[in-house]
Amino acid sequence: MSATVIDGKKIAQEIRNEAKAEAAALVEAGVQPCLVVVLVGADPASKAYVGSKVKACEETGIKSIKIEMPATASEQDLMTEIDRLNSDASVHGILVQLPLPMQMDEDRVTERIDPAKDVDGFHPENVGKLSIGIDCLTPCTPSGIPELITRSGIAMSGKHAVVIGRSNIVGKPMMNILVQKGEKANCTVTCCHSGTQDLKQFTQQADILIAAIGVPEFVTADMVKPGATVIDVGINRVDDTSAARGYRLVGDVDYASVAPVAGAITPVPGGVGPMTVAMLMKNTTKAARMIHGLASR
Repeated sequence: MSATVIDGKKIAQEIRNEAKAEAAALVEAGVQPCLVVVLVGADPASKAYVGSKVKACEETGIKSIKIEMPATASEQDLMTEIDRLNSDASVHGILVQLPLPMQMDEDRVTERIDPAKDVDGFHPENVGKLSIGIDCLTPCTPSGIPELITRSGIAMSGKHAVVIGRSNIVGKPMMNILVQKGEKANCTVTCCHSGTQDLKQFTQQADILIAAIGVPEFVTADMVKPGATVIDVGINRVDDTSAARGYRLVGDVDYASVAPVAGAITPVPGGVGPMTVAMLMKNTTKAARMIHGLASR
């Protein structure tokens, strides 16, 4: 019996609809939520990501401003722009699209953003608040994963969650989200990574298995506990001469072999991916509420 396929597109649309309602309520209260996206250089993938975020803002009722800087810009040029946005009361969210050119230090740039406007959830202050359970802006991709699970009717509290990967973008914040109290968390959490010995002994114990390592089709059926919920965060290009584009997109999970074993699974594409932009919309409306001292809906 094959796993239930978790429809990330459908759930992401639900969240975007909620963000749209929140944006409308903010406007009614006299606050126009505003997200500024800063793009340095002309990387095609980054331009595409920024375009999808701007489009989502338009559909949600969030004002979006795109600032484009040349790849030759200095780090100080970018810092000056961030300082200006930090001090602009009409701006509620600041997102600097990564990666940045070699002459810029991503950590320093991230730390320059006002934590109250850090809709990526990467500022050390927000990372610290998340780790001790204080309400804050949290990274979009890991924040969307409990939504995918619980909105699919799967309980999380008390479950053993195994996260493969320890990046600052997904793995580490995912651990901190899952371990907190609440219906959409309250898990026993194990983190596995490149230093883990006998990885399979851990993954086979997982009620919820989250793969975020960037290795195509790394998780195979023999690594998965029957009936487990498998969340595939990876998106990788692999050569495929039979495809029109010469490649196909696959996740970190070998979907074909794992789907018959798992109880529920996210596809790639169409699983975790759509949730990232949806959660960005939620973060932007949340930042606007918090900045203006308005109660949560």
